[in-house]
Amino acid sequence: MDDHWTVGRVAELAGVSVRTLHHYDDIGLVRPSTRTAAGYRAYSAGDMERLREVLAYRRLGFGLREVAELVGDPSTDAAAHLRRLRGLLLERRDRADAMVAAIDRELEARAKGRKVTPEEQLEVLGARLYDAIGGAYLATRRTEPRIAARIWDALGNARTVLNVGAGTGSYEPTDREVTAVEPSAVMRGQRPAGSAPCVAAAAESLPFEDGSFDVAMAVSTVHHWGHPIAGLREMRRVARRVVVLTFDTDEPGWQDRFWLTRDYLPEFAGVLAEFPSLAAMADAIGARAEPVPVPWDCADGLFEAYWRRPEAYLQEHVRRAMSVWTKVGPEAERRAVRSLGDDLASGRWAERNGDLADLDAADLGLRLLMT
Repeated sequence: MDDHWTVGRVAELAGVSVRTLHHYDDIGLVRPSTRTAAGYRAYSAGDMERLREVLAYRRLGFGLREVAELVGDPSTDAAAHLRRLRGLLLERRDRADAMVAAIDRELEARAKGRKVTPEEQLEVLGARLYDAIGGAYLATRRTEPRIAARIWDALGNARTVLNVGAGTGSYEPTDREVTAVEPSAVMRGQRPAGSAPCVAAAAESLPFEDGSFDVAMAVSTVHHWGHPIAGLREMRRVARRVVVLTFDTDEPGWQDRFWLTRDYLPEFAGVLAEFPSLAAMADAIGARAEPVPVPWDCADGLFEAYWRRPEAYLQEHVRRAMSVWTKVGPEAERRAVRSLGDDLASGRWAERNGDLADLDAADLGLRLLMT
């Protein structure tokens, strides 16, 4: 039977026992819809798709009753299930990354001989862990008015706006009809009361019809996506225009634009090693690029925000709101912070970067893509 699969074959493909498949059949969760010539139960392509959904939800920890409700939802098709599963997996990945960071901090504390309290030990596994990290993000990452003005001006006369990778809602215009997309439940949970409605989805698979919005915007988020070009094309599909704040790695010697990556954190280049070129991103959506200087007193604590306030990078809560530090790892972070602290104390940093004191803004690679 070319279009059907036996119970044994399905068990082999799915990595489950035949008994498990029989149990799913008995409780009505996944029932083989046909029979072989010999009279044995067999699975159609549709049955296999439903089984894939059931097993994926099960491996994410859902109980059988919850799984039955999820896969039995008549308003949710296969693509919607995949989007939901992807969002759940991304959230799990983020939580795992947060746990790794917490464990690294505890190992560092133990290496220094500091006693780690039972409360701190349990928080490595607790729900409060990611909330604390997200709280640091919320405390330092906010809308910078001068950057916002550039973004909102680029929106033009758009009435409906889709904000992709919206996070906690920074840079969302208040005078437009905004719909937000954010895969992280932690970020969604910290959006302020009265903010735009937020959909749990990923940029690469937006759950909207073609041309649903006047403009799709994305602010300092593309580098977090698994497939940036695919996400940008999705934005172009669902909106008539696209506005994206991103980073330029095309310019020769771009790593040297910022003293922090030039002198203290060469690993930054590796973080963006697989990031698409600005030209490739612009081509994907038919956009032009304009530089966005970072003000010296930038209110948004993005990675480059403190280029004229170097002492800020010595503060733990400031660094925790920047994904770069997690990506380069604790060893590189400790070395960079230690070296920067030494140079600030000795005056070497001021000697190298004295010319920055006279600048009100600096071009550090931020670019606005606009169609």
